[in-house]
Amino acid sequence: MGKIIGITGGIASGKSTVTNFLRQRGFQVVDADALVHQLQKPGGRLYQVLVNHFGQDIVSKNGALNRPLLANLIFSNSKEREWSKRTQGEIIREELASLRDNLAQQESIFFMDIPLLFEQDYSSWFDETWLVYVDRDVQLKRLMKRDQLSKELAEARLSAQWPLEEKKGLASQVIDNNGSQDQLLAQVNSLLERSEQD
Repeated sequence: MGKIIGITGGIASGKSTVTNFLRQRGFQVVDADALVHQLQKPGGRLYQVLVNHFGQDIVSKNGALNRPLLANLIFSNSKEREWSKRTQGEIIREELASLRDNLAQQESIFFMDIPLLFEQDYSSWFDETWLVYVDRDVQLKRLMKRDQLSKELAEARLSAQWPLEEKKGLASQVIDNNGSQDQLLAQVNSLLERSEQD
């Protein structure tokens, strides 16, 4: 049975940098967001559920989901956020569990990148959890720059998530990403060395 490490963070905390680095090092990383994109493509399990719920308005001319519109509908309404969390969450959990079980048979150590790892109670799946952490003001600046958002919009996105400060107490390892990329990857390297020795 392989060792399973869960990776989480917040929007614009640097999680992708960490997971890309792990892939370069030859590790399998299951990306929950990429899985969701697959499931939301026409013909995917989530696509139909979302169209049934929100109607044809969320379908673009090319047949794909209009993701910005969908994000706005969900982010701007707490009832829709609850519905999405519950309904999409259940389907995503089933799909992730099946990927996890397959990889556990093949890999001695692998990673699952799950943005809502703590919020949706995935902790028990993992031997350890790594949090990519950044101070809130740094996170806000990076998010505004990355997604070309106004401060107000970026604040709203951050408020819709648990603060990283709160997740800090839940993670078995905290990777501090307030410094340079080299400092970030040095921390990941030393965690890898430790994990491979365990």
